[in-house]
Amino acid sequence: MIERLAKKEKAVLVGVCHKEQKKEQLDEYLDELSFLCSTAGAIPIKTFTQNVDHYDPATLIRKGKVQEIKKFIEDNPDVNMVIFDEELSPSQQRNLEKETGRKVLDRTGLILDIFADRAQTAYAKTQVELAQYEYLLPRLAGMWTHLEKQRGGIGMRGPGETEIETDRRRIRNRIALLKERIVAIDKQMTTQRRNRGQLIRVSLVGYTNAGKSTLMNLLSHSEVFAENALFATLDTTVRKVTFENTPFLLSDTVGFIRKLPTFLIEAFKSTLDEVREADILLHVVDISHPSFEDQIKVVNQTLTELKAIDKSTLLVFNKADLFRTQDEDRNPIPMTIDELKNSYIAKEHEHSVFISAVGRQNIEELRSAMINLIRREYSVKYPYSIV
Repeated sequence: MIERLAKKEKAVLVGVCHKEQKKEQLDEYLDELSFLCSTAGAIPIKTFTQNVDHYDPATLIRKGKVQEIKKFIEDNPDVNMVIFDEELSPSQQRNLEKETGRKVLDRTGLILDIFADRAQTAYAKTQVELAQYEYLLPRLAGMWTHLEKQRGGIGMRGPGETEIETDRRRIRNRIALLKERIVAIDKQMTTQRRNRGQLIRVSLVGYTNAGKSTLMNLLSHSEVFAENALFATLDTTVRKVTFENTPFLLSDTVGFIRKLPTFLIEAFKSTLDEVREADILLHVVDISHPSFEDQIKVVNQTLTELKAIDKSTLLVFNKADLFRTQDEDRNPIPMTIDELKNSYIAKEHEHSVFISAVGRQNIEELRSAMINLIRREYSVKYPYSIV
């Protein structure tokens, strides 16, 4: 299993800026990496960046930057790990660990650690374990650092290789078992969804930490876990809700994030069946985030991969009370919800509503928009039913 991050560990963050990438975008990515780091329980104390035209095949970043990071660690021996915002190959990860003398993680490894901590149900734990093993398998060779302490490779190479191959076989067997287990659970969940009757399904989707679980609690009067952290919930929650004698099923799902590897999306596609089978999507957006438009694109891209982009969708701009625009001198200026309704944001996104789930602002307009969508879906999907 991937090593769990201990509380109070200190980390150095590393970001790479491509020639077609703006520095502001890199800063935003690193801010998100810092948030991920804090969510995992570590403390980011230093950030390194480098502009590159191409990746170094051995260490991703150039040798000079590696030595700079190594020097900082030597001067700050309490640093426990180095975390890269880019995905590292197994060989790059091993080389960087040798150079720095510290544990090295990439963005994927960090997200997996958070997933392992956040998973609550047996189903979510199984999905996370599968993703962890698939991530770990090509990195097994780097786990055998104890062999490096024994000088003289004669007599050691054979047993070492044999032991690694044994572990690889065990992991492959475990992956096969976990996949079988997920298929079995999928069948049970498919049966459960079929037994829900002729009810319209509404699914909350959005970038992680956009406020989906908070909105879920508000609309369904439930107690889904919610906090100001990335991936606060991994488990799908479904509640039956009734607005003005119009019943429907409301589900909350795992949040999306940029730079999410394909294998990780594959591992959670079963959980996201609620999204694929939904009739209506409530795309929740944190409008107070400076790059909310980019986050909308990330979510839409993931929905495209899930083949759910063409569903009836209502864009819900959450945290409207925290939104700030800028005047000519770039001073932050708050906007009211009425002003947001007449802004360029509303004009660019026709089917949208502005709310604050925490502040309970403009919730009635959201409910009204939902009722109209749900009743329209009922008339199309179940024309002979009485709602």
